[in-house]
Order: sequence, then C-alpha cells, then structure tokens
Amino acid sequence: MKCRVCRGPAVIDLKRHNANFCGEHFLRFCNSQVEKAIGEYDMFTKEDKLLVAVSGGKDSLAVWAILIELGYQADGLYIGLGIGDYSDISGQYAKDFAEARDLNLHVVDLVEEYGYDVPNGSKAAKRVPCSACGMSKRHIFDRVALEHGYDVLVTGHNLDDEAAVLFGNVLHWQTDYLARQHPVLPERDGMPRKVKPLVRLDEREMAAYCVVSGIDYMLDECPMSAGNSHLRYKDALNLVEQNSPGTKQAFFHKFLSQGAPFFADAGEEARAELGTCATCGGPTPNDVCAFCRLVERAGGQPVKLTRAPARS
Repeated sequence: MKCRVCRGPAVIDLKRHNANFCGEHFLRFCNSQVEKAIGEYDMFTKEDKLLVAVSGGKDSLAVWAILIELGYQADGLYIGLGIGDYSDISGQYAKDFAEARDLNLHVVDLVEEYGYDVPNGSKAAKRVPCSACGMSKRHIFDRVALEHGYDVLVTGHNLDDEAAVLFGNVLHWQTDYLARQHPVLPERDGMPRKVKPLVRLDEREMAAYCVVSGIDYMLDECPMSAGNSHLRYKDALNLVEQNSPGTKQAFFHKFLSQGAPFFADAGEEARAELGTCATCGGPTPNDVCAFCRLVERAGGQPVKLTRAPARS
C-alpha cells in the first residue's frame, strides 16, 4: 500500500476517497479538508477570535490542533460536568494538551458555578442525561464566548456525528431540527456563531489524525451515553458505509446542497420567534429558558449571561 502523493509506505487507506496516504500527507489531507470546509461554508477568517469546545476526546483536540496549525486564533473551553472519574480524566487530557502547546484553556465547573452535576441534575429535571448535558454545555458555550469576546464557537462534530443526527431527524421527520442542521449557525444577540469544521472528516480519520500527530486523548465513551439512539444511528450508517464507501459523505453533503434550502424559511421563522429569558437574559422562545428551568429543578443557581455587544 503506497501513498497517493509521494508513493512511500502508506499508513491509512481511505476507501471513500479511493486513496492511501503516508503520515505526512495524511495530516496535510486532514488540514486541507478543514480548510475546504471553512471556505465552503464561510465559517470564519484569520481575523476572528475562536473558542474551541474541548472534551478531552479525539475530535475536539484534533480540530483545535488543526486550527492552530492553519494559523487561526483559537483558545479552548473545557466544561467539567461532574460525571465522576470520567470528567476528572477527560479534563486532565484537555489541560495536558493545552499546557504542552502553551495554549489558553478556559475551565468551567458545572457544580462550582451552577450548583448541580449532570447525573443528579438530569434526574431532578426528569431529563435524559444527554439532554441535560447538551443543554448545559450550550448555555456555557454562549456565556463564555460572549463574556470573553469570542466571535465564533467551534465544536468537534465530525462527518459521522452529523450524518447520524441527520439520519435520526429524517427518520422522525423533525423539520425544526432539519432547519438548523448546518455546519454554521449564525450569530445573534445572546449567541455567538457556531461552526463545525470537521464535517468533511469522519471518526476513523480523526482517530488516525491523533495517532499520527501524537495527540493523547480520552478513549472511553461517556458512561451516561449508553443506549443513546445517536450511537445506534451511527452503527446503522457504518453498516451501509462498509458496502458503499462514501455513502455517509453523500448523504450529509447532498442534504446541505439539495435538501437544506427547503427548510431555510422554517429556520428563519424559529430564530425570529426567540425572545429573552427573564432569569439569565439568554435567547429563548419562552419567558424562562430551558436551561434556567433545569437549574431551578436541580436546585442550583443560574448565572447571568453577558449580552453580546451590538455589531456595527
């Protein structure tokens, strides 16, 4: 097996691209795919200040490393969710990564700042853990980005993640979610722009990127995610991908180019209906946002969200 570029020994084969790469050219390939996604979806520029949400896992650490390699201004944000040893260990991976590269990492502890953790908070609020976790993270993403003047919030969602979410939304015909499924969610008062630069790279490629580039990351899956339908959708798509390489890429990216425009109006309507939460000041379609209701039921204390300055 030889590298498509230099004809030296290859370390990975990418069936959906009908290509093999050596370590050096595989890393270049990943960088180019991120650059292509940034340009294709007009995510941000070198002048923008980026905040990368990092979990200690392969995807978030890899996207942070790639953005730094490409010359972008990118700091990190780690959120301690109070999920036992898992949170302690994943947090250490994120801190070690940042320290080894002399990068700035913001750390927010859910228990210290809001008075609850995900396992107990989800029970108190009668929400499944992944729902309580996602809601908590999204609120903190917005708060930290706005408080520290970041233009863009970057997440490490890869092609497998996005294809699985799309699969679930199509199966259940969740048109409101389909309207928001895009690699870029525009900024608005109370929320920074949110982007996903890894949408052209899959899970296997991101794991390989970390191995080849020497990034040490958390291998274990979150213990709260057991039974999550998202994982079942990934498995189903992987079965199809084995027999038809490139299916996941075509499914997701053709939705963006051919299907998403049909849902654009619904997305604009949903954004127009957002008001302001009476408790934290964040955007919400109700008087009090779902996050503040979660905090109240969990016995915690909401933190006021810093409003974004008006853009000229």
